[in-house]
Formats: sequence, structure tokens, C-alpha cells
Amino acid sequence: MTLPPRVSDRAFARLAEIAQDTGEVKALRVAVDGGGCSGFQYDIRFDDPAEDDLVLEKSGHKVLIDPVSLPFLENAVIDFSEELIGARFVINNPNASSSCGCGISFSM
Repeated sequence: MTLPPRVSDRAFARLAEIAQDTGEVKALRVAVDGGGCSGFQYDIRFDDPAEDDLVLEKSGHKVLIDPVSLPFLENAVIDFSEELIGARFVINNPNASSSCGCGISFSM
């Protein structure tokens, strides 16, 4: 059984803060690309929805995932983290067998 990724309340709250600060509601795209030091890397950016995207939505804020990236993100959690080294959207991916220190690159 495949489970889609989910988005934490903290990540949706950060999208709401960004929208309030900028005056624009933008969708966050989470994609998986080949490359990076571990084989795959996350591409996290603001984007417009495509027709075939999976759209995860709460309170008018959206996270987009394209169909090619979806199997790599099965049962993952898209979250927002604030640490001493900085604040960023992060992916907690149970499918990744290893990842690099920056958390952007992973292998399966």
C-alpha cells in the first residue's frame, strides 16, 4: 500500500507566514531530481501548480508534488525546521537509506 507524503502543521504555518510577509500566496513544490552527493536530491521551491501535480492543501496553502517524484516521497513528511544553523523546509523520508549532512541529497 502506498501512502502519499504529508505536510506538517509547522510547514503549513511557515507557508502562511511567508504569504503574510510577501503579500502573495505561493505554492511550495517538492521534487526529487537525480544528482547530489548521494544519488538523488530534493528540489524545494515556490512554483505554480501543473495539471498532473498532487496538491496537498491546508487553509489555502499548497504543497505540490509531480508524479515522477511521488514514488520517492511515499510516506515522507514535509516539515519546517528552525535550528541554530538556519531555518528551512526539510523532508523526513523513510525511503532514504542514507543522506548527506546537508539533508538535501539522499540514496535509496
